[in-house]
Amino acid sequence: MTRIIAGAAGSTTLRVPKSGTRPTSDRVREALFSSLESRGLIDDTSVADLYAGTGALGLEAASRGAVEVSLVDRAAPAAAACRENAKAVQKRVPGVRIAVHAQPALGYLRTTAKTFDLVFIDPPYEVPESELTDVLDALVSRLTPEAVVVVERGTRSPEPTWPAGLTAFSKRSWGDTVAWEAVADAAG
Repeated sequence: MTRIIAGAAGSTTLRVPKSGTRPTSDRVREALFSSLESRGLIDDTSVADLYAGTGALGLEAASRGAVEVSLVDRAAPAAAACRENAKAVQKRVPGVRIAVHAQPALGYLRTTAKTFDLVFIDPPYEVPESELTDVLDALVSRLTPEAVVVVERGTRSPEPTWPAGLTAFSKRSWGDTVAWEAVADAAG
């Protein structure tokens, strides 16, 4: 069972598509969000959850104080789950704006005018590193100064190729999951 861990929508159960997604475990989300919250990186933020799957990362941010969340996933079953999960979270957090975009992450970044303070990128493990690099390149212009980007991958994956404008500062592992954090340049 996948659920929201804490915040206003804490304990809300999230719908998971029958196949094609690998939701971030509760343990990993709890550790990530405890760290982000302790640094004041969630309240009043605009968040993007790329390769959203169930939307668990973006919706956890909404539950804990983000004001706007964009859930992006090209797979129709994942986008449908995100829509349903967003409605459940919005019932508990009525002020948050949540939008679901059923399109590839790269296409979304190339067409949106939005900027983000916090971005989660949790692609399927089989997504090639070259695609992740392209997504990170396109993301830089969509980040606010000092925005934080969290990339989650399998422990066998190499560290992402960080483009100019993003500086990696943290790597943590839990079982077969690793998360890297990077910060956007202060100049934007």
